[in-house]
Amino acid sequence: MAEITAQLVKELRERTDAPMMECKKALTEANGDLEKAEEILRVRLGNRAAKASVRVTAEGVVGIYLSEDGKVAAMVELNCETDFVAKNEEFQIFARRLAELVARENPAEMTALSALPLDGSTVEEVRRALIGRIGENITIRRFSRIEAEGRLFHYVHGGGKIGVLLDLVGGDEMLGRDLAMHVAAFKPKAIDAAGVPQELIDSERRVAVEKAQQSGKPAHIVEKMVEGAVQKFLREVTLLGQTFVKDEKVSVEELLKRRGARVAAFSLFVVGEGIERRESNFAAEVAAAAAAAKG
Repeated sequence: MAEITAQLVKELRERTDAPMMECKKALTEANGDLEKAEEILRVRLGNRAAKASVRVTAEGVVGIYLSEDGKVAAMVELNCETDFVAKNEEFQIFARRLAELVARENPAEMTALSALPLDGSTVEEVRRALIGRIGENITIRRFSRIEAEGRLFHYVHGGGKIGVLLDLVGGDEMLGRDLAMHVAAFKPKAIDAAGVPQELIDSERRVAVEKAQQSGKPAHIVEKMVEGAVQKFLREVTLLGQTFVKDEKVSVEELLKRRGARVAAFSLFVVGEGIERRESNFAAEVAAAAAAAKG
């Protein structure tokens, strides 16, 4: 049996927002496996155990660049420690210049981007100099680049906290802008089911199996319940399966068919997504739980 430390409990609580004692029980059942414990909590608590994954507290900005000929677009997430610095003009200009570099030079990965020349130095040297002037740690977290198959559209929301690039084949300007806005609002993980990472589907299936088995229904009914839950999940996380942001009576797939268009690619960045940490008084929670246990 793995040791269930306070740090493990704290980490699971930060991931899920579940009560501390529920986290400890789940970790005990999962023999200390965080991923398995998270699945156990999702079975027990439903959406309550998933809400932490969509809450964002890390700071920074998304910089976007579209080439003059409209054939290439790029997007960069640049992170910092406070929202005050995220609004700094020099910080925002650096993000946009990074996006331009990505569009023009097409670096293979972050190390290659950091080594690119900028203002007589390298990107890494410029980054370090900016840290010295601003006084906060600054990191280049990720970037995306799209070469147009059709026409490129972009959308920025929340003062640069959410950025979208979208490549639309067919359709018109209004449709392209609406779809980019839809991606920012509904945050799909892929265009269709083929693009959803298999580990996400497997995780959803395991949760669905646990929930369905608890219903006490016959095996053939459980199988249908599981498949239905997985298909519902795929509709919710794929662009084509989602209901259109401006008309809930039609799916994006139906809308595109009506307009004779298709989405060739899209990219979505939400600043700080997946790296946030919720501040909480863990010691006070432990003391409260211990007091309740005694009672």
